[in-house]
Amino acid sequence: MSTLHRSTADGTARLGSGARGASPDVPAAADRGAGGGRGFAPALGGGGRVTGLDGLRTVAVLLVIVYHVRPDLVPGGAVGVDVFFTISGFVITRLLVAEYARTGGIGLWSFYRRRWLRLMPALLVMCTVTALLSLALPLPLFHGTWVAALLAAGSVVNLVRAGDSADLTAPLGHTWSLGVEEQFYLAWPLLLLALLRRSAPRVVLGAVAALCVLPVLWRTVLWDPAAVHRIYNGPDTRADQLLVGALLALVLARLRADDPRRERLRRWAGRLWPPAAALLALIAWRIPITETGGWSPLWYTAGFLAAAVLSACVVAALQLCPRSPLSRLLSLSGPAWIGRNLSYGMYLWHYPVLRLLHDLGVPGGLLLPAGLAATLVVALASYALLERPLLRRGRGRMRRLEPVNVAARAPVR
Repeated sequence: MSTLHRSTADGTARLGSGARGASPDVPAAADRGAGGGRGFAPALGGGGRVTGLDGLRTVAVLLVIVYHVRPDLVPGGAVGVDVFFTISGFVITRLLVAEYARTGGIGLWSFYRRRWLRLMPALLVMCTVTALLSLALPLPLFHGTWVAALLAAGSVVNLVRAGDSADLTAPLGHTWSLGVEEQFYLAWPLLLLALLRRSAPRVVLGAVAALCVLPVLWRTVLWDPAAVHRIYNGPDTRADQLLVGALLALVLARLRADDPRRERLRRWAGRLWPPAAALLALIAWRIPITETGGWSPLWYTAGFLAAAVLSACVVAALQLCPRSPLSRLLSLSGPAWIGRNLSYGMYLWHYPVLRLLHDLGVPGGLLLPAGLAATLVVALASYALLERPLLRRGRGRMRRLEPVNVAARAPVR
């Protein structure tokens, strides 16, 4: 019979142009002008939204939801969180390096404000609603929600869980991954800006590549069966998964459209995405990552980096091979729309929704379809009534505050 699942390890899972052959360190004439791209000229083009990434978000969040209800179907469904981390590192770094290439700096206040508007209001509403539910109804699975809500609102659930205090955060334990991401968002723009301003582009790439390896070494030092909570939830021990996505974004921002290395990368992405996607699916299907039996030293040291590299292969294919079967599938309007607009709300609300339905006596066989349907409804309400209005208001305010740079907008002749 289906049951609402709690993992013993983590309690939940989250859920340019230039002359051919020219040195990439020397911007082409068309890239000079307003900063010349500062070694990352291809980022000036932006490239637009990668629709396939939105579809990939939908797949990842569905993996997590199914895992929480039917871990027998996808015992490794927690790998959806690994995929989310890599996507987040890629997308955020892509935006940051594009801003740096365009302006020579990163508007930290604007960045933090946008992240706050995107993440925190919906999180605070979810925390408030679940806390009120615990007072209004005698719900066993919501016992202690006030403490969990305060910790979730402070984005420190992962830090508490890293100290092996999962019981304090159980009602909202799924917000551990939001804490990891938000802590990354606080630190990464500062570190990236320092690297971009003080180092040559090649040095920046080398430094970020080295940073991707450091968490593996640190996990190896920490490894002990008693340290799985520390390793699984720590922002330092999971940073490589976000940094791998960041490294991919920086590499793509260095390679102009006519650079032979970009074409080689595109070919390799086309070759590697099928085995990478197959291995991720195999992990979700067969490897119980967060169960006691899945606490293997291999996974908890090198496994997280391996999952991030596999995810990066898929992300690279979605970026560079838009006509591949994978891109076509994940770019279908339904999955793409859900991933673009509802994936955050679905992740945010699915766990309290599932716990509520479980406490209200929904039979185990109906818990998954009922939970999915209810989660979609609540996520739609959150998007329509809270997330979209706040984002529109924030964008409008930023447009009013930003000065118009006529020279920068003039076409390069």
